[in-house]
Amino acid sequence: MSNLQKKQSIFARRKARTRAKIAGTAERPRLSIFKSHKYLYAQIIDDTKGHTLVSVDSRTAKGKTPVEKAQDVGREIAKKAKAANITKIVFDRGGYLYTGKIKMVADVAREGGLEF
Repeated sequence: MSNLQKKQSIFARRKARTRAKIAGTAERPRLSIFKSHKYLYAQIIDDTKGHTLVSVDSRTAKGKTPVEKAQDVGREIAKKAKAANITKIVFDRGGYLYTGKIKMVADVAREGGLEF
């Protein structure tokens, strides 16, 4: 097993372990985070229906650094969630460690009025 395959399997196990404990409902939808190498994506999902209620990405974010772009994503997701009458959510870090950009999205979303 190569190092890349080992890292991918560790990440997949961590993501599955995290996801097994979290489910979004109509009352408390799930805020899911995905990081690619260039962009950051956030979406609020109702798992009972399988629908995405709100989504935001960092492709049009105005920040210059990755952390500033993460702040913009957190701010926008909170704003769109409030417009859709969503105040309480469950946070799904998507297998990523709760540091850096992931933590910044969560903190700014909390400041924007979302309850985790």
